[in-house]
Amino acid sequence: MTFMKIPALATTAGLLALTACTDINTNTGNSNTRANEGVGVGAATGALIGILRGNNAQERTQGAIIGGILGGAIGGAIGTNLDRQAADLQATLGDGRIQIINNGDHLIVRMPQDILFSVDSSTLQNTLRSDLAALANNIQRFPGSTIIVAGHTDNTGAASYNQELSSRRANAVAAVLVSNGVSRSRIRSVGQGEDQPIASNLTSAGRAQNRRVEIVIRPNG
Repeated sequence: MTFMKIPALATTAGLLALTACTDINTNTGNSNTRANEGVGVGAATGALIGILRGNNAQERTQGAIIGGILGGAIGGAIGTNLDRQAADLQATLGDGRIQIINNGDHLIVRMPQDILFSVDSSTLQNTLRSDLAALANNIQRFPGSTIIVAGHTDNTGAASYNQELSSRRANAVAAVLVSNGVSRSRIRSVGQGEDQPIASNLTSAGRAQNRRVEIVIRPNG
């Protein structure tokens, strides 16, 4: 077997893993449920590991198939759990402006800055505290994940100021999650400033989208 055939083995193993699992992709509210993508990612990763651990052509072939199936099963389980967590969040968060994005291997809870903070402030408004408490309860009901709280700004003003403000806002949200029972060891807060826009900063609507806090829920498996 030549080295050029290895990607084909990974693809074959991934397809075997996909066919071994039931398609559990469903829609819940406004969230994007993608458990089957977790299967695909897990299958491809498992297949690659199996290939790399093989000492000869036969071992690489067997490793790709077995690794793909096992990886697909693990990825599917993670995806299913994320689907359930996303559905639970959709049912419990009261503000319709909060977005729940399911990327198959992690969730993003996106909260616009304008419902969290006043302009140039890192003091949380009281209106969102109940939703943050509901988010904290959800995180505790679904253990085994790392939580990243990331603050983002638009590009108005100095970049250094935006960086510092986004960090303070991320810390403020993380503190509320901790005060509602989430272990501090599970949470990492980070300020991204203006470096990761999701819309154009040339319009007021785009800048409003870029001003946000994202809570990323990433399974440890």
